[in-house]
Amino acid sequence: MPNRRQFTAGTITSAASLAATNAIAAPNERVRLGFVGVANRGTQLLDAFLPHKDCEIVAVCDVDSIALDKAVAKLDGRPKAYKDFRQVIDRDDIDAVVIATPDHWHAIQTISACDAGKDVYCEKPLSVTVHEGRAMIKAARRNRQIVQVGTHRRSSKLYRELAPQIRDGMIGKVCVSRAFRTSNMYPNGIGKRMPSKPPQTLDWDMWLGPRPEREYQDNIAPYKFRWWQSYSSQMGNWGVHYLDAIRWCTGDEAPKSVCAMGGNFAIDDDRTIPDTLQVTFEFESGRLAIFGQYETSGNRAIQQGEIELRGTDGTCYVSEREYEVVPESGGQFAARGPRMKPVKKSVPGGNALLTEDHARNFLDCIKSRDLPNADIEIGHRSTTMSLIANISHAVGRRLEWDAKAERFVNDDEANELLHYEYRSPWKLG
Repeated sequence: MPNRRQFTAGTITSAASLAATNAIAAPNERVRLGFVGVANRGTQLLDAFLPHKDCEIVAVCDVDSIALDKAVAKLDGRPKAYKDFRQVIDRDDIDAVVIATPDHWHAIQTISACDAGKDVYCEKPLSVTVHEGRAMIKAARRNRQIVQVGTHRRSSKLYRELAPQIRDGMIGKVCVSRAFRTSNMYPNGIGKRMPSKPPQTLDWDMWLGPRPEREYQDNIAPYKFRWWQSYSSQMGNWGVHYLDAIRWCTGDEAPKSVCAMGGNFAIDDDRTIPDTLQVTFEFESGRLAIFGQYETSGNRAIQQGEIELRGTDGTCYVSEREYEVVPESGGQFAARGPRMKPVKKSVPGGNALLTEDHARNFLDCIKSRDLPNADIEIGHRSTTMSLIANISHAVGRRLEWDAKAERFVNDDEANELLHYEYRSPWKLG
């Protein structure tokens, strides 16, 4: 089984650099944490960290006082409550910050925390622009901080065992991998709403942050921002998880091209992302990865599991805690008969325990200063796949991607979408 330093060549270089500068002292045995964003996913992360007795949650922050009060009550009134994340980051007695805010806030908050000498657990997707993601990596490296991205499958014992076997040819050459997010939201989706005054409990201006000023709608916050391109996307929300798992299993760092097709085909609501989207990525290694976002039909899109890896000798269906290999048999012009034996394996537990394992790895790495299972470079590469898919859909064509330069090849229109101008006074560090 690979250790946490056996990632891509670029990540190995970063790991060596971090190890060489381990002059930063690890915190005391008890890690003191501040949580920024304690609503839906933030509450789940509270549950994931609470079982670990070597950490203490001393601060919680949210722009919604209802979510904030619930978090304080959940923790029996122990942590201090804040409405401005900068007050959490400014505390000298906090070792690490856990960020579970809407996606458009991740970059500013992660960079601020790293610059303040804090380690960071940042939920996925890492960023909403490719430019942000690279700036976050630079901040983590220059400050020698540990940054774990919330792609928690990276802490799955089963995936950690399976991925190197797939790369070593367990099912032959993988030429196609597939994953899907399916949910039948027809006909009304997130609904249609008129602008209104924000609730008195919500600091709407702070919620918007670097994004342009606009009137409040109750089908944006607190959770439905996932269907608004300015703040998130389902490609980023779900695609990052599955594309990260696929990339890990195949060993591909980045695609060479991307083509996204789709639109709003059936649902009549206020969303600014498609209700139907299919994206194909092509890699230099000679394989495709396909992600489909189907929100007009909820039936299964693959036989089982959450990702499908189609090899020349067998097809592997993988979930967080189980995988099964169905052997291939010779087809047209090929010798008949199974090309391998069937394989099936499972480990106990579910999603909540997997997030708990991911939190455990983060706490361990705060102390050891080793790179975590989902180091920021890994999270950035997987997030980038989702972001360039959104750009391909926005411009309406296949795009060639230069992974080293992190720019599209000969496409000024697409490159303009790699970042956006922040609303004053917000900046990237």
